[in-house]
Amino acid sequence: MPMTKDCIVLENYPLTAADYSMTVEAGELAQQARPGQFVHVKCGNGLLLRRPISICDVDTQHNTLLLVYQVKGEGTSWLAKLPKHHRVNLLGPLGHGFDIPKGKILVVGGGIGVPPMVYTARCADAAVAAVGFRSQAQVLLTGELEQCCEKVAVISDDGSTGRKGFVNVLVKELLAEDTSIAAVLACGPKVMLKTVADASREAGVPCQVSMEERMGCGVGACLVCACQIETPEGRQYHHVCQDGPVFRAEEVCWDAE
Repeated sequence: MPMTKDCIVLENYPLTAADYSMTVEAGELAQQARPGQFVHVKCGNGLLLRRPISICDVDTQHNTLLLVYQVKGEGTSWLAKLPKHHRVNLLGPLGHGFDIPKGKILVVGGGIGVPPMVYTARCADAAVAAVGFRSQAQVLLTGELEQCCEKVAVISDDGSTGRKGFVNVLVKELLAEDTSIAAVLACGPKVMLKTVADASREAGVPCQVSMEERMGCGVGACLVCACQIETPEGRQYHHVCQDGPVFRAEEVCWDAE
């Protein structure tokens, strides 16, 4: 059950030029959080809309949440300036997260889609990871993934990470190398998710995707984050914030504008 809670900031520091890591003491909210869910963060008193931030990791022993976010505008700029011991208001946990099967999974992340894959990998029986970035300067959380994955493969658009290309190339390679992988779970830009879904389908491996859409309310009351999903009754609009953000890859209407 989602709750609203004033959480104490324990850490808040930059990982890259644009990405920040914030750890908060979240009490029962941390106990309820599941892989692939998110929280809606109140960013300053003068801003009406909250900001959705994926749950990167959870420490249920200490009731803490790790939130990794990208500074893009006024709200996240305000968030990046929050000092230690300040309070931040969270609404969550929200959304339908990943359904993690038994066995080994392949977690896939692109850019700021990498954070939710950390807790997802940690909750699996076993995991390998494939992550993609624009360049070495944007790389984040590979160390955290290495702690809970058998293997972490990294690729970048410009090759500065040592491998040039897109993350679907890694997905194809890892699925070919390890036929024990039970599912592919991915988060990132829609164009990336489509290529990952295609690679998974070709390999005959089930795929779940976490859709990145602009959100308003975060609880399904508005239509800002609507996306088209294939249902037995035909194409229908679903709310990413409430029905997702995670969907089965075969449900998503990839050709929808």
